Amino acid sequence: MDYNTQRETMPMPEYGRAVQDMVDHALTIEDRAKRQQCADTIIGIMGNMFPSLRDVPDFQGKLWDHLAYMSGYRLDIDYPVEITRIGKEKQRPDIIPYPQNSIRFRHYGQIVPGMIRQALEMEDGPERRQLVRLLAVQMKKDLLTWNRELASDERVAQDIAYFSNGQLSLQEGDLDVSFASAPSGQGQQQNRQGKNRQKSRNRRRF
Repeated sequence: MDYNTQRETMPMPEYGRAVQDMVDHALTIEDRAKRQQCADTIIGIMGNMFPSLRDVPDFQGKLWDHLAYMSGYRLDIDYPVEITRIGKEKQRPDIIPYPQNSIRFRHYGQIVPGMIRQALEMEDGPERRQLVRLLAVQMKKDLLTWNRELASDERVAQDIAYFSNGQLSLQEGDLDVSFASAPSGQGQQQNRQGKNRQKSRNRRRF
């Protein structure tokens, strides 16, 4: 049995193995007129595969470029357009380096420690205190999302002291804000059931 995984890699897999086989067959045709006719047929098939792109400028030109590329530029025919060789644009793009910074507390990510470093560079005053308070509120929210059992004002104060090497601290009232807890799955289900019953009663009235 012939498996695709055992065959040569297709230059443009978006056209599929069948079209690539047609291109390979065209290369074996010795009669130039028949080879030209075969190429025209292949272009028609390729165009029908992407009808939504027919209005794209130079759509036909791109098809002929693709045909030449799929043949390894070995298909000797009369191209109706000037062929543009496909080079770097078809090569695999460079790998984007992933940040290798070590994250001590993943639930805070990198933004919170970075903002704390920014706060350390500010002069001590109302603006710095407000920034620390906002950071503390955000850290409390992150803790609630990550693990509600560990979310406490004491934990936030400890983490701020850790990130700032003891240079920043919370003041009384910095975390005097309410955090609305999200309804549990059971509560959401009960709410939906109640709404459905109300809709049923309304329908029976009319």
